[in-house]
Amino acid sequence: MQDDHAVRYRNSILIDDEQVIHHGNFLLHADGNWSTSNGDEDVSADIDGSSRLLTRTFQNWHTHLAMQLNARDFSDGYTLTDWLEKAIFPTEKRITADMVRAGSTAGAAEMIRTGSSFCADMYFYPATTAEVLDNAGLRGLIGGPVSDWALPSHPSAGSALQELDGLLAGNGKHPRIDYAIATHSVYLCKQETLERARDLAAKHDAVCHIHVSETRKEVADCKKETGMFPFEYLDSIDFLRPGTICAHSSWVKKSEYSMMAERDVTAVHCPSSNMKLACGGTMSWSAVRDAGIDLRIGTDGGGSSGNGLDMRAEAKLSSLVQRHDHWDPTMMPAKEVFSIATKGSKDWAAWNLDDIRMRPFGASSNRHLSNLIFSNAECLDMLVDGRFLRQNGKTLSVDESKAIEGLDAAVSVYYEGLE
Repeated sequence: MQDDHAVRYRNSILIDDEQVIHHGNFLLHADGNWSTSNGDEDVSADIDGSSRLLTRTFQNWHTHLAMQLNARDFSDGYTLTDWLEKAIFPTEKRITADMVRAGSTAGAAEMIRTGSSFCADMYFYPATTAEVLDNAGLRGLIGGPVSDWALPSHPSAGSALQELDGLLAGNGKHPRIDYAIATHSVYLCKQETLERARDLAAKHDAVCHIHVSETRKEVADCKKETGMFPFEYLDSIDFLRPGTICAHSSWVKKSEYSMMAERDVTAVHCPSSNMKLACGGTMSWSAVRDAGIDLRIGTDGGGSSGNGLDMRAEAKLSSLVQRHDHWDPTMMPAKEVFSIATKGSKDWAAWNLDDIRMRPFGASSNRHLSNLIFSNAECLDMLVDGRFLRQNGKTLSVDESKAIEGLDAAVSVYYEGLE
Protein backbone atom coordinates (compact mmCIF):
# COMPACT_ATOMS: atom_id res chain seq x y z
CA MET A 1 0.00 0.00 0.00
CA GLN A 2 1.42 3.38 -1.04
CA ASP A 3 0.89 6.49 1.11
CA ASP A 4 4.11 8.46 0.88
CA HIS A 5 2.57 11.52 2.54
CA ALA A 6 1.37 9.73 5.68
CA VAL A 7 3.23 9.50 8.97
CA ARG A 8 3.04 6.30 11.03
CA TYR A 9 3.04 6.32 14.82
CA ARG A 10 3.56 2.85 16.28
CA ASN A 11 2.27 1.66 19.66
CA SER A 12 0.69 5.03 20.34
CA ILE A 13 -2.49 6.57 21.79
CA LEU A 14 -4.75 8.74 19.65
CA ILE A 15 -7.73 10.82 20.77
CA ASP A 16 -10.14 11.44 17.89
CA ASP A 17 -12.49 14.34 17.16
CA GLU A 18 -15.13 12.89 19.50
CA GLN A 19 -12.55 12.50 22.30
CA VAL A 20 -12.59 8.70 21.98
CA ILE A 21 -9.30 7.06 22.98
CA HIS A 22 -7.64 4.63 20.57
CA HIS A 23 -4.58 2.43 21.15
CA GLY A 24 -2.38 0.99 18.42
CA ASN A 25 -0.58 1.93 15.21
CA PHE A 26 -1.86 4.94 13.29
CA LEU A 27 -1.40 6.73 10.00
CA LEU A 28 -1.74 10.51 10.03
CA HIS A 29 -2.55 11.58 6.47
CA ALA A 30 -1.59 14.85 4.83
CA ASP A 31 -5.26 15.79 4.38
CA GLY A 32 -5.77 15.69 8.16
CA ASN A 33 -7.51 12.33 8.33
CA TRP A 34 -6.22 9.35 10.27
CA SER A 35 -6.52 5.60 10.00
CA THR A 36 -5.14 2.51 11.66
CA SER A 37 -1.91 1.16 10.21
CA ASN A 38 -1.22 -2.39 9.09
CA GLY A 39 2.48 -1.71 9.48
CA ASP A 40 3.37 -2.35 5.82
CA GLU A 41 2.53 1.00 4.22
CA ASP A 42 5.16 3.17 2.56
CA VAL A 43 5.19 6.32 4.66
CA SER A 44 7.18 9.52 4.93
CA ALA A 45 8.08 8.86 8.58
CA ASP A 46 7.80 5.85 10.91
CA ILE A 47 7.82 6.89 14.57
CA ASP A 48 7.86 5.02 17.86
CA GLY A 49 4.77 6.52 19.48
CA SER A 50 4.92 4.65 22.77
CA SER A 51 5.64 7.88 24.68
CA ARG A 52 3.34 10.08 22.62
CA LEU A 53 -0.31 11.11 22.84
CA LEU A 54 -1.78 12.16 19.48
CA THR A 55 -4.50 14.82 19.45
CA ARG A 56 -5.81 17.58 17.26
CA THR A 57 -3.97 20.89 17.54
CA PHE A 58 -5.34 23.90 19.38
CA GLN A 59 -7.08 26.69 17.44
CA ASN A 60 -6.56 30.21 18.81
CA TRP A 61 -9.54 32.36 17.79
CA HIS A 62 -8.50 35.80 19.02
CA THR A 63 -4.92 37.02 18.84
CA HIS A 64 -2.87 40.13 18.24
CA LEU A 65 0.12 38.05 17.25
CA ALA A 66 2.73 40.78 16.87
CA MET A 67 1.92 42.02 20.37
CA GLN A 68 4.56 39.57 21.50
CA LEU A 69 6.40 42.91 21.40
CA ASN A 70 4.34 43.72 24.50
CA ALA A 71 4.34 40.26 26.08
CA ARG A 72 5.80 40.11 29.57
CA ASP A 73 5.82 43.89 29.34
CA PHE A 74 6.15 46.80 31.75
CA SER A 75 2.44 47.57 32.00
CA ASP A 76 1.44 44.90 34.50
CA GLY A 77 -0.83 46.37 37.13
CA TYR A 78 -2.39 48.98 34.83
CA THR A 79 -6.11 49.48 34.43
CA LEU A 80 -7.47 48.80 30.95
CA THR A 81 -7.69 52.53 30.20
CA ASP A 82 -4.15 53.21 31.43
CA TRP A 83 -2.87 50.10 29.66
CA LEU A 84 -4.25 51.38 26.36
CA GLU A 85 -3.43 55.06 26.76
CA LYS A 86 -0.06 54.83 28.55
CA ALA A 87 1.39 51.59 27.26
CA ILE A 88 -0.20 50.41 24.03
CA PHE A 89 -1.23 53.46 22.00
CA PRO A 90 2.07 55.36 22.60
CA THR A 91 4.17 52.38 21.52
CA GLU A 92 1.94 51.43 18.59
CA LYS A 93 2.36 54.92 17.12
CA ARG A 94 5.88 53.87 16.17
CA ILE A 95 5.00 50.38 14.90
CA THR A 96 6.55 49.34 11.58
CA ALA A 97 6.19 46.33 9.31
CA ASP A 98 9.60 45.11 10.47
CA MET A 99 8.48 45.26 14.09
CA VAL A 100 5.33 43.32 13.20
CA ARG A 101 7.48 40.74 11.43
CA ALA A 102 9.63 40.31 14.54
CA GLY A 103 6.66 40.10 16.89
CA SER A 104 4.62 37.74 14.74
CA THR A 105 7.63 35.49 14.12
CA ALA A 106 8.07 35.12 17.86
CA GLY A 107 4.33 34.49 18.13
CA ALA A 108 4.46 31.81 15.46
CA ALA A 109 7.30 30.09 17.30
CA GLU A 110 5.31 30.11 20.55
CA MET A 111 2.23 28.73 18.80
CA ILE A 112 4.21 25.82 17.40
CA ARG A 113 5.97 25.11 20.69
CA THR A 114 2.62 24.96 22.51
CA GLY A 115 0.59 22.98 19.98
CA SER A 116 -1.51 25.59 18.14
CA SER A 117 -1.72 25.47 14.34
CA PHE A 118 -4.24 28.28 13.69
CA CYS A 119 -4.95 31.81 14.86
CA ALA A 120 -7.60 34.40 14.03
CA ASP A 121 -5.40 37.47 14.23
CA MET A 122 -5.99 41.20 14.16
CA TYR A 123 -3.03 43.54 13.96
CA PHE A 124 -1.33 46.15 11.82
CA TYR A 125 0.41 45.22 8.57
CA PRO A 126 -1.68 42.06 8.03
CA ALA A 127 0.18 41.05 4.85
CA THR A 128 3.38 40.86 6.90
CA THR A 129 1.75 38.61 9.49
CA ALA A 130 0.32 36.43 6.72
CA GLU A 131 3.79 36.05 5.21
CA VAL A 132 5.23 35.03 8.57
CA LEU A 133 2.53 32.44 9.23
CA ASP A 134 2.85 31.07 5.72
CA ASN A 135 6.61 30.66 6.06
CA ALA A 136 6.10 28.99 9.45
CA GLY A 137 3.63 26.50 7.93
CA LEU A 138 0.75 27.66 10.11
CA ARG A 139 -2.87 28.51 9.34
CA GLY A 140 -4.37 31.94 9.86
CA LEU A 141 -7.38 34.17 9.40
CA ILE A 142 -5.55 37.47 9.31
CA GLY A 143 -7.59 40.53 10.19
CA GLY A 144 -6.46 43.91 8.97
CA PRO A 145 -7.26 46.56 11.62
CA VAL A 146 -9.90 49.17 10.85
CA SER A 147 -10.69 52.02 13.23
CA ASP A 148 -11.11 55.78 13.30
CA TRP A 149 -8.54 56.25 16.06
CA ALA A 150 -5.25 54.56 16.98
CA LEU A 151 -4.50 53.35 13.44
CA PRO A 152 -0.76 53.94 12.93
CA SER A 153 -0.45 51.81 9.78
CA HIS A 154 -2.91 53.95 7.77
CA PRO A 155 -3.90 57.64 7.62
CA SER A 156 -7.59 56.73 7.84
CA ALA A 157 -10.09 53.90 8.14
CA GLY A 158 -10.85 54.35 4.46
CA SER A 159 -7.21 53.70 3.59
CA ALA A 160 -7.20 50.53 5.69
CA LEU A 161 -10.39 49.31 3.98
CA GLN A 162 -8.86 50.02 0.57
CA GLU A 163 -5.87 47.82 1.40
CA LEU A 164 -8.19 45.09 2.65
CA ASP A 165 -10.24 45.25 -0.54
CA GLY A 166 -7.15 44.05 -2.38
CA LEU A 167 -6.14 41.46 0.20
CA LEU A 168 -9.63 39.97 0.49
CA ALA A 169 -9.76 39.46 -3.26
CA GLY A 170 -7.15 36.75 -2.80
CA ASN A 171 -9.13 34.73 -0.25
CA GLY A 172 -9.49 31.09 -1.20
CA LYS A 173 -6.34 31.07 -3.29
CA HIS A 174 -4.04 30.06 -0.43
CA PRO A 175 -4.52 26.67 1.26
CA ARG A 176 -3.83 27.94 4.78
CA ILE A 177 -4.16 31.74 4.92
CA ASP A 178 -7.21 34.00 4.48
CA TYR A 179 -7.90 37.62 5.40
CA ALA A 180 -10.65 39.17 7.52
CA ILE A 181 -11.70 42.71 8.44
CA ALA A 182 -10.63 43.56 11.98
CA THR A 183 -13.01 46.35 12.97
CA HIS A 184 -11.65 47.18 16.39
CA SER A 185 -14.79 47.98 18.41
CA VAL A 186 -17.91 50.11 18.62
CA TYR A 187 -15.94 52.73 20.57
CA LEU A 188 -13.08 53.09 18.05
CA CYS A 189 -15.20 52.75 14.88
CA LYS A 190 -17.78 55.25 13.72
CA GLN A 191 -21.05 53.86 12.39
CA GLU A 192 -20.03 54.74 8.83
CA THR A 193 -16.79 52.78 9.26
CA LEU A 194 -18.62 49.74 10.57
CA GLU A 195 -21.07 49.90 7.68
CA ARG A 196 -18.29 50.20 5.10
CA ALA A 197 -16.54 47.20 6.67
CA ARG A 198 -19.81 45.27 6.62
CA ASP A 199 -20.29 46.01 2.93
CA LEU A 200 -16.71 45.07 2.08
CA ALA A 201 -17.13 41.77 3.92
CA ALA A 202 -20.31 41.08 1.94
CA LYS A 203 -18.55 41.92 -1.33
CA HIS A 204 -15.81 39.34 -0.71
CA ASP A 205 -17.85 36.84 1.33
CA ALA A 206 -15.40 37.53 4.15
CA VAL A 207 -15.86 37.91 7.90
CA CYS A 208 -15.44 40.77 10.34
CA HIS A 209 -13.58 40.31 13.62
CA ILE A 210 -14.46 42.73 16.43
CA HIS A 211 -13.98 43.29 20.17
CA VAL A 212 -17.48 43.54 21.59
CA SER A 213 -18.96 43.91 25.08
CA GLU A 214 -15.55 43.42 26.67
CA THR A 215 -16.06 45.82 29.56
CA ARG A 216 -18.95 47.27 31.53
CA LYS A 217 -17.82 50.79 30.56
CA GLU A 218 -17.98 49.92 26.87
CA VAL A 219 -21.52 48.62 27.30
CA ALA A 220 -22.64 51.64 29.35
CA ASP A 221 -21.09 54.12 26.90
CA CYS A 222 -22.72 52.41 23.93
CA LYS A 223 -26.11 52.45 25.65
CA LYS A 224 -25.72 56.14 26.48
CA GLU A 225 -24.66 57.14 22.96
CA THR A 226 -26.95 54.92 20.87
CA GLY A 227 -29.74 53.88 23.21
CA MET A 228 -28.75 50.27 22.59
CA PHE A 229 -26.38 47.68 24.02
CA PRO A 230 -23.40 46.76 21.77
CA PHE A 231 -24.89 43.66 20.16
CA GLU A 232 -28.21 45.44 19.68
CA TYR A 233 -26.41 48.37 18.07
CA LEU A 234 -24.34 46.14 15.77
CA ASP A 235 -27.44 44.23 14.74
CA SER A 236 -29.34 47.46 14.06
CA ILE A 237 -26.79 48.28 11.33
CA ASP A 238 -26.82 44.70 9.99
CA PHE A 239 -23.21 44.16 11.06
CA LEU A 240 -23.76 40.73 12.61
CA ARG A 241 -23.45 38.21 9.82
CA PRO A 242 -22.74 34.44 9.81
CA GLY A 243 -19.18 33.89 10.95
CA THR A 244 -18.63 37.33 12.49
CA ILE A 245 -16.00 36.84 15.20
CA CYS A 246 -17.06 38.52 18.45
CA ALA A 247 -14.11 38.55 20.82
CA HIS A 248 -14.78 38.60 24.58
CA SER A 249 -18.61 38.92 24.58
CA SER A 250 -18.39 39.24 28.34
CA TRP A 251 -21.08 41.75 29.32
CA VAL A 252 -24.00 40.31 27.36
CA LYS A 253 -27.74 40.10 28.08
CA LYS A 254 -29.68 36.90 27.48
CA SER A 255 -31.59 38.56 24.65
CA GLU A 256 -28.27 39.41 23.01
CA TYR A 257 -27.15 35.79 23.26
CA SER A 258 -30.30 34.82 21.37
CA MET A 259 -29.47 37.47 18.78
CA MET A 260 -25.94 36.09 18.41
CA ALA A 261 -27.32 32.61 17.81
CA GLU A 262 -29.84 33.85 15.26
CA ARG A 263 -27.11 35.69 13.35
CA ASP A 264 -24.79 32.65 13.54
CA VAL A 265 -21.80 34.57 14.89
CA THR A 266 -18.75 33.10 16.60
CA ALA A 267 -18.18 34.07 20.25
CA VAL A 268 -14.61 33.91 21.55
CA HIS A 269 -13.94 33.32 25.24
CA CYS A 270 -10.75 35.12 26.42
CA PRO A 271 -10.64 34.50 30.18
CA SER A 272 -7.01 35.33 30.95
CA SER A 273 -7.28 38.73 29.25
CA ASN A 274 -10.56 39.55 31.01
CA MET A 275 -9.13 38.56 34.38
CA LYS A 276 -5.73 40.24 33.99
CA LEU A 277 -7.37 43.53 33.03
CA ALA A 278 -10.10 43.06 35.66
CA CYS A 279 -12.95 43.51 33.20
CA GLY A 280 -15.29 42.16 35.86
CA GLY A 281 -17.37 40.09 33.46
CA THR A 282 -16.84 36.74 31.78
CA MET A 283 -18.72 35.10 28.97
CA SER A 284 -21.32 32.69 30.33
CA TRP A 285 -20.74 29.26 28.81
CA SER A 286 -24.12 27.96 29.94
CA ALA A 287 -25.90 30.85 28.22
CA VAL A 288 -23.79 30.44 25.07
CA ARG A 289 -24.39 26.69 25.00
CA ASP A 290 -28.12 26.95 25.64
CA ALA A 291 -28.48 29.56 22.90
CA GLY A 292 -26.58 27.35 20.44
CA ILE A 293 -23.80 29.85 19.70
CA ASP A 294 -20.56 28.75 18.08
CA LEU A 295 -18.01 29.12 20.90
CA ARG A 296 -14.23 29.27 20.53
CA ILE A 297 -11.33 30.18 22.82
CA GLY A 298 -8.61 32.80 22.30
CA THR A 299 -5.59 34.08 24.20
CA ASP A 300 -5.86 37.74 23.07
CA GLY A 301 -2.63 39.73 22.72
CA GLY A 302 0.61 38.99 24.51
CA GLY A 303 0.46 42.11 26.68
CA SER A 304 -3.20 42.00 27.67
CA SER A 305 -3.61 38.30 28.33
CA GLY A 306 -1.67 35.84 30.45
CA ASN A 307 1.42 37.14 28.62
CA GLY A 308 1.47 34.52 25.92
CA LEU A 309 -0.23 32.38 23.30
CA ASP A 310 -0.42 29.07 25.16
CA MET A 311 -3.86 27.63 24.45
CA ARG A 312 -3.30 24.83 26.96
CA ALA A 313 -3.32 27.40 29.76
CA GLU A 314 -6.22 29.32 28.20
CA ALA A 315 -8.34 26.16 27.97
CA LYS A 316 -7.70 25.47 31.65
CA LEU A 317 -8.75 28.98 32.65
CA SER A 318 -11.80 28.75 30.42
CA SER A 319 -12.99 25.77 32.42
CA LEU A 320 -12.04 27.04 35.87
CA VAL A 321 -13.60 30.49 35.57
CA GLN A 322 -16.91 29.01 34.40
CA ARG A 323 -17.00 26.66 37.39
CA HIS A 324 -16.07 29.50 39.72
CA ASP A 325 -18.58 31.99 38.33
CA HIS A 326 -21.47 29.52 38.27
CA TRP A 327 -20.67 27.67 41.50
CA ASP A 328 -20.76 24.46 39.46
CA PRO A 329 -17.78 22.04 39.47
CA THR A 330 -19.35 19.97 36.68
CA MET A 331 -19.05 22.70 34.05
CA MET A 332 -16.64 22.40 31.14
CA PRO A 333 -14.92 19.10 31.96
CA ALA A 334 -11.65 18.39 30.15
CA LYS A 335 -13.27 16.62 27.20
CA GLU A 336 -15.67 19.48 26.57
CA VAL A 337 -13.16 22.31 26.85
CA PHE A 338 -10.66 20.38 24.71
CA SER A 339 -13.35 19.91 22.07
CA ILE A 340 -14.01 23.66 22.03
CA ALA A 341 -10.31 24.57 21.97
CA THR A 342 -9.52 22.25 19.05
CA LYS A 343 -12.76 22.59 17.08
CA GLY A 344 -12.19 22.54 13.35
CA SER A 345 -8.56 21.47 13.56
CA LYS A 346 -7.21 19.45 10.63
CA ASP A 347 -3.78 19.10 12.19
CA TRP A 348 -2.02 16.93 14.76
CA ALA A 349 0.05 17.40 17.89
CA ALA A 350 2.01 14.71 19.70
CA TRP A 351 2.33 15.29 23.45
CA ASN A 352 5.06 13.82 25.64
CA LEU A 353 3.62 11.08 27.86
CA ASP A 354 6.94 10.87 29.72
CA ASP A 355 6.35 14.42 30.97
CA ILE A 356 5.67 14.01 34.71
CA ARG A 357 2.65 16.31 34.34
CA MET A 358 0.97 13.64 32.19
CA ARG A 359 1.22 10.95 34.88
CA PRO A 360 -0.50 8.86 36.07
CA PHE A 361 -2.24 7.53 32.97
CA GLY A 362 -5.31 6.11 34.71
CA ALA A 363 -7.40 3.15 33.61
CA SER A 364 -7.17 2.71 29.82
CA SER A 365 -5.48 6.14 29.58
CA ASN A 366 -8.63 7.93 30.75
CA ARG A 367 -6.68 10.72 32.47
CA HIS A 368 -4.80 11.98 29.43
CA LEU A 369 -7.08 14.86 28.48
CA SER A 370 -7.53 15.94 32.08
CA ASN A 371 -3.76 15.92 32.57
CA LEU A 372 -3.18 17.84 29.35
CA ILE A 373 -5.75 20.54 30.14
CA PHE A 374 -5.23 20.97 33.85
CA SER A 375 -1.54 20.08 34.28
CA ASN A 376 -0.10 20.84 30.82
CA ALA A 377 2.44 18.87 28.81
CA GLU A 378 5.29 19.22 26.34
CA CYS A 379 4.44 19.30 22.63
CA LEU A 380 6.93 17.00 20.93
CA ASP A 381 5.61 17.01 17.36
CA MET A 382 3.22 19.09 15.29
CA LEU A 383 2.02 18.22 11.79
CA VAL A 384 0.25 20.61 9.40
CA ASP A 385 -0.66 19.34 5.93
CA GLY A 386 1.57 16.35 6.58
CA ARG A 387 4.60 18.54 7.28
CA PHE A 388 6.46 18.48 10.59
CA LEU A 389 6.61 22.01 11.99
CA ARG A 390 8.00 20.55 15.20
CA GLN A 391 9.57 17.12 15.75
CA ASN A 392 11.14 15.48 18.79
CA GLY A 393 10.79 18.68 20.81
CA LYS A 394 12.48 20.94 18.24
CA THR A 395 10.71 23.51 16.09
CA LEU A 396 11.72 23.08 12.46
CA SER A 397 9.82 25.74 10.53
CA VAL A 398 10.92 28.72 12.64
CA ASP A 399 14.44 29.31 13.93
CA GLU A 400 13.68 30.08 17.57
CA SER A 401 17.08 31.59 18.32
CA LYS A 402 16.74 34.03 15.42
CA ALA A 403 13.16 34.77 16.47
CA ILE A 404 14.41 35.68 19.95
CA GLU A 405 17.17 37.90 18.56
CA GLY A 406 14.72 39.63 16.24
CA LEU A 407 12.20 40.20 19.02
CA ASP A 408 14.79 41.65 21.40
CA ALA A 409 16.13 43.96 18.70
CA ALA A 410 12.65 45.18 17.76
CA VAL A 411 11.64 45.75 21.37
CA SER A 412 14.73 47.86 22.06
CA VAL A 413 13.47 50.30 19.43
CA TYR A 414 9.76 49.87 20.15
CA TYR A 415 10.01 50.88 23.79
CA GLU A 416 12.91 53.34 23.49
CA GLY A 417 12.34 56.18 25.93
CA LEU A 418 9.05 54.77 27.26
CA GLU A 419 10.05 52.23 29.91
